[in-house]
Amino acid sequence: MELKKDEEMKTLLWRKIFTGVSGTALAFLLATGVIHQQAIFSQENGTNTVQVNDPAKLTDEESKIVETVKTASEAVVSIGNMQKVSQYSGMSPFSGFQSHQYFMPDQKEKDLQLVAEGSGVIYKIEDGKAYIVTNHHVVDGADGLNVQLKNGQTVEGTLVGSDNLSDLAVLTIDASVATKALEFADSNKIQVGQTAIAIGSPMGKEFASSVTKGIISGVNRSVPVDTNGDHQADWDMNLLQTDAAINSGNSGGALINSAGQLIGINSSKLAKVGVEGMGFAIPSSDVVDIISQLESKGQVVRPALGISYTSLDVVHPDYRAQVMGLDEEDVNGAFITEVASGGAADKAGLKAYDLITAVDGQAVEKTNDLRKLLYQHQVGDTIKLKIRRGKEEMEVDVKLDSAISNEEANPLMSPEEEEETSPF
Repeated sequence: MELKKDEEMKTLLWRKIFTGVSGTALAFLLATGVIHQQAIFSQENGTNTVQVNDPAKLTDEESKIVETVKTASEAVVSIGNMQKVSQYSGMSPFSGFQSHQYFMPDQKEKDLQLVAEGSGVIYKIEDGKAYIVTNHHVVDGADGLNVQLKNGQTVEGTLVGSDNLSDLAVLTIDASVATKALEFADSNKIQVGQTAIAIGSPMGKEFASSVTKGIISGVNRSVPVDTNGDHQADWDMNLLQTDAAINSGNSGGALINSAGQLIGINSSKLAKVGVEGMGFAIPSSDVVDIISQLESKGQVVRPALGISYTSLDVVHPDYRAQVMGLDEEDVNGAFITEVASGGAADKAGLKAYDLITAVDGQAVEKTNDLRKLLYQHQVGDTIKLKIRRGKEEMEVDVKLDSAISNEEANPLMSPEEEEETSPF
């Protein structure tokens, strides 16, 4: 009898716990809006039951977004960066298995392996090809490219051209597998607060066609980036800022407006402790200019001076004071360290250890400014540089060459030793 009483008490206790948990969970669902429709409660045999009058319905705004995303997603692809990885024979004395790090006497044929994944956007279907725009860093170093479409089909991609500085690249696939191409919006007309929807493959193709929604948080954001891999910012990119979640694998994917037009190519996010919701995309108007050059030339040809330069703050303070007559706090400008023989600067008479302080009257405060001002011009343009040579200031006209021709002219040629005192 005592055992039966204990069992009854346990049953009653569990019934109370279950009822309490169910009631709490239901209250949470109602409070958070998970259950939208009016519910009717009834008590039957001591238990609560819930009846929902009507199934949840989408608002007109939600229906529009759902249809927009469904259509736009057809043009967003996953891209696999395939690279040749050497396979070696030989046994490791430590594990008995093949070692790729220590003993490698016999190198076998290299196999293509997936080393990175990103996203891309089909923006044109023409002449039997579908054109895809993505980020340069998604395809960088690839020996082969795999493109996975919305329906899961995987095809081979062909790289047309890539540009490190803008972080953009173009590839093509056979047009027969493409069903949709996105049209570009004018990003110059984008306003802060308007809807922004990111579509891509965060963390790889396993999560392909993932969608996040937010707003445009800012326009014309100048974001310092490292373009040569030395972990130092050497270029300022003009980007759109959004709070739509952008994660690894989203790179190269679409940022669209509520009309389904492409307003940007997702590029990066600010990864910093305590910072959330700061993603960045390359504005569509900038994208159009770059990809047109990549389509026609396979590269972006930019003007160049044919110099190597650095920030003035790395120059020894004694040199700045004694040779240049500058105060210790005067660190503005681009300090020339090398001049390429036969390049634009060499032809104009510029020398190593000259300090460039302005281009066409616009001040050069940091080294990034020089590149930015330079790229506002075309190859063959003549610009006016304001320079400081020692304590003397002067203006010099320079006719710009192309960056390619300057590379061929050996931009790393050592400068003539014209100063008795080293600036470093």
